[in-house]
Amino acid sequence: MARWTVANSRDLYNVEAWGAGLFDVNDQGHAIVTTPRGKLDIKQIVDDCVRRGIRLPLLIRLPDVLEERVNALAGTFRDVIAEESYGGRYRGVYPIKVNQERHIVEDIVANERRWGMGLEAGSKPELLIALARVDDPDALIIINGYKDEELIMMAVAARQLGRNTIIVIEQPWELPMVIKAATALGVRPAIGVRVKLGSSGSGRWAESSGDRAKFGLTVREILDLVKKLEASGDLDMLQLLHFHIGSQVTSIRSLGDAVHEGARVFTALGTAGVPLRYFDVGGGLAVDYDGSRTDFESSMNYDLREYVSVVVRTIKATCDEAEIAHPDIVTESGRSLVAHSTLLVTQVLDSASIHGPSEIPAEEATDHQSVKSLRKIYDNINSRAPQRSYHEAMAIRDDAFSRFLLGAADLEERAMVEEAFYTICRRIVRLTREPMHEELESLPRDLADNYFCNFSVFQSVPDSWAVGQLFPIMPLSRLDEKPTRQGIISDLTCDSDGKIDKFIDRRDVRRTLDLHDPKEGEPYYLGIFLLGAYQETLGDLHNLFGDTNAIHVTATSDTAGYRIDNFIEGDTVEEVLGYLQYSRKSLLEPLRRSVERAYGDGTLTFEVGNRLTETFLSLLRAYTYLG
Repeated sequence: MARWTVANSRDLYNVEAWGAGLFDVNDQGHAIVTTPRGKLDIKQIVDDCVRRGIRLPLLIRLPDVLEERVNALAGTFRDVIAEESYGGRYRGVYPIKVNQERHIVEDIVANERRWGMGLEAGSKPELLIALARVDDPDALIIINGYKDEELIMMAVAARQLGRNTIIVIEQPWELPMVIKAATALGVRPAIGVRVKLGSSGSGRWAESSGDRAKFGLTVREILDLVKKLEASGDLDMLQLLHFHIGSQVTSIRSLGDAVHEGARVFTALGTAGVPLRYFDVGGGLAVDYDGSRTDFESSMNYDLREYVSVVVRTIKATCDEAEIAHPDIVTESGRSLVAHSTLLVTQVLDSASIHGPSEIPAEEATDHQSVKSLRKIYDNINSRAPQRSYHEAMAIRDDAFSRFLLGAADLEERAMVEEAFYTICRRIVRLTREPMHEELESLPRDLADNYFCNFSVFQSVPDSWAVGQLFPIMPLSRLDEKPTRQGIISDLTCDSDGKIDKFIDRRDVRRTLDLHDPKEGEPYYLGIFLLGAYQETLGDLHNLFGDTNAIHVTATSDTAGYRIDNFIEGDTVEEVLGYLQYSRKSLLEPLRRSVERAYGDGTLTFEVGNRLTETFLSLLRAYTYLG
């Protein structure tokens, strides 16, 4: 048998497909990330963090990767615009909602001078972030979402500070508020309008577009808005047309159709005299989470170059036909910029299997006829007709269970029958080639080992639980060894949904993950990748597991090969309880009263009482995850 190599692991975990040229496996069998500044050994970084006293689970953010993704998006637009002799320029904005973490936003905005990167805000807090972080007067600040007079007043006033704010009208009642604020402040604002397209998106969020979309104006409402601006002499304020067909758009055809329809609306407005300068194609640029390069909801059937080419060529052709000047192209890509820049590392605490003997006792070694019958089935399993053996074994198991309920079978027989049944099932799986018969498809999942890991799905990977989003998961080490077990991942929460039991695959969704047998005394780390988009801010406090520790790691040329730029401590128990209005005092006082009563009753010594109180205080200061 050929020796297992890191090339086998690359193929098994499909790293080259979802890794986007960033993630790989080195010769030592460790997961690595390649950045413009150098390679980072993720396993080595985790080991060093443990020695530093930084506890897991640990979120690792990679600013170098974020920079590479910004450069790839903006650079590709620059190149295609030059190749197509397009008359406008690229103006990217990052939607803060995708990941509001300060360092992420600051790393994006660090590119404002080179690429003109701006920010998109959809709420008052996000607008304040944008106004505080963007100071390049050329970078755009796009304001979307529901708005009130306070938000609009701030957005209009910010133009007096040199901020290039554009308020996108998404509901008919917003325009009068903008005009009122402009009149009160004596400022000429810039506004945009979001159109509801007839074209639909693709993938999980396809319903974000169309007539029933939550945001945007119909074509009739846009025409009415143009008439009002013409009547008041304010038509010059309308500078941007925007549309959005949903996040994670999986099909390039859906994107192309939407851009074409939007471009038709843009040129029609331009022909009617509306002085539009910007065409905002919104977000939707997908991430290939599973590496299958298909229109599956966790993938995409196009690449970055194809996406940019479709956008630029479609707008150019439509504008040329209408003899309209090429607008600046604005995108609101968020997921594709930040997803690759963050991964979660968790350690396996334990694993559990559905136990059974490697072989069923021989017929002469047992008095139970049911076990004798199962032994015969085991010895005669036919790989050409495995479901027949499965049916026969299941009938014997069900009969033994029924007899147990009637008192006709004892616990020993029931235990032996169950063990023998699962032993037969494991042999059927080993002998059966894929694709398995539909009756047997669930066997690998039913027999999967349970790997208990130190994290919360609800806090760190909420989309896995909420919408069935797939994320690449693989061990950080031992990738030069063949994994021998099939498992699912269970978290620390007391919830049956606190698990990951769907995994990426080139052709379908896998129900188990290939894993190694944990070694005594050697930590076994799993990495959950591509978590940079939405996961941190969508996480909840299920079982009061809070934010994890996080580090920002940059590659260097020195001996260590990296540095930790920022360490953000995760939540303590006291901080999490404080979110729910439990103060330290409100918790400690009842405990101390109970201790005093126990002293008076003589059931507690002073020494034990002191230890109990100190332990309570220590737990308040502790990390919410296991040590």
